[in-house]
Amino acid sequence: MGRILLVRHGQASLLEDDYDRLSLLGRVQAETVGRWLGARMLAPRIIATGTLKRQVDSATACTKAAGWDGVPSLVDAGFDEYGYHDLFAQAYPHLADPAVLSAHLRASEHPRLEFHSLFERAFDGWLRGSVQGRDGLTWPVFRERCLGALQRVAEDCGAGERAVVVTSGGPIAAVCQALLGVPDERVPMLHTPLFNGSITQLLTRGRDMALSFFNSVSHLEADPVQTGLLTHR
Repeated sequence: MGRILLVRHGQASLLEDDYDRLSLLGRVQAETVGRWLGARMLAPRIIATGTLKRQVDSATACTKAAGWDGVPSLVDAGFDEYGYHDLFAQAYPHLADPAVLSAHLRASEHPRLEFHSLFERAFDGWLRGSVQGRDGLTWPVFRERCLGALQRVAEDCGAGERAVVVTSGGPIAAVCQALLGVPDERVPMLHTPLFNGSITQLLTRGRDMALSFFNSVSHLEADPVQTGLLTHR
């Protein structure tokens, strides 16, 4: 069997105008993932990401910390996250401007809790079809896009080989939903718990895939130097 490790990117800059940038903690999380993987497995066949900065920068930090020089990289837009700003623009028109949203969150007594509350309602609307993403993107179309990208990696991951995919919470939740047969209304139960820097493992045999483990953070909890590495956003 082959193995594909789905790594969620490190913490992004939620309270800044440019969300698609690793926070300092996010970079440490990505490096911690790399050190842990580098000590436990040979260099993978390929390291794939979407096009987003937080994904690419997480993969770069992970690869360097693991000591995996020369591993081929693949950038596939199918691993990109949906744009939560696009969902917010429909669910909360007054927060459509990213700068306005950032200012709103910073003014809140509990910014991350406020974001989570806003996000839950907008994401639920997307799953139910009352909210759409950019260019009319629906959740089923997004899920199929993610699965297509994953299949392209799986086809290159033969028996005994491993691939690492550094992506985001949405694609990981979409893939796990499809593999487990979870209905759309239960997707938040897969999406919400995902930690930054977590590892989800898939086993592959040809075009067949199965979930091996989900949202593992033992590498973040056991780091002898760093503490406070567990974050959701």
